[in-house]
Amino acid sequence: MLYSTFLWRRGFQRDNWIHYGLLTIAFALHTVAMAKRGFSLNQCPVNNLYEASAFVLWTIAAGSLALGLLPKLRFLGVFTSPLLFGVGLFALWPGLDTKYVDNQPNFSSDWFNLHVPIILLGYGAFGLSATAGSMFLTQERNLKFHRARALFALLPPIQRLEKIITTTLAIGLTLLTVGVGIGAAFVESGTVFWSDSKTIWSFLVWAMYGGLLVLHFQFDQRGRRYAWWAIVAFGFVILTFWGTNLLSGIHNPAP
Repeated sequence: MLYSTFLWRRGFQRDNWIHYGLLTIAFALHTVAMAKRGFSLNQCPVNNLYEASAFVLWTIAAGSLALGLLPKLRFLGVFTSPLLFGVGLFALWPGLDTKYVDNQPNFSSDWFNLHVPIILLGYGAFGLSATAGSMFLTQERNLKFHRARALFALLPPIQRLEKIITTTLAIGLTLLTVGVGIGAAFVESGTVFWSDSKTIWSFLVWAMYGGLLVLHFQFDQRGRRYAWWAIVAFGFVILTFWGTNLLSGIHNPAP
């Protein structure tokens, strides 16, 4: 994250692999840590707020590195670094890495092993859309106020960034739909599902992103406002995810 500030000051005018390499090393260490915990539990490590946050960050980092293989998108990691660092520090907050409850969460099928990871992958895709939105706003500002910087900057055109925002939003919404659908289909009978705080919040997120895509395709919502909406929507997800999870009776059953 600190090195990314130097790239910002240089105006992204020089192809630099150092930041990409640092992000790759961090991603490798993150992957090893998640794998070690997963093997120790014999399941995907997504059972508390710390693990869920780590999984979302892992998804965002993986997407940034994959897109960064394209020269014009290599600086995407510069925009994701502050997000990864900030949320990663918050995930280490004492109390988020809680002990497991034998019946947590209360699903009647091993399909739960897919329910949570699919949803978290969707949140990761939303995070990539917000990152692409930040890059869009940077390039759009350069075009407006610093034409020379925009001309020599190694950033993709705003039209391509807008396509990336739309694609990642669509992928995230699809994954969220599938994940919530699996949860609804395989939650244990007698469990309050539709009135649970996490369920209500998930449908609110689904409606928010679905509405954003409808505005884009049906009402030609584009440009700066579209990028801002992608950022604000993910900010809402990040700021409210933990609270709704703690209020959820399904995800926090009584011992």
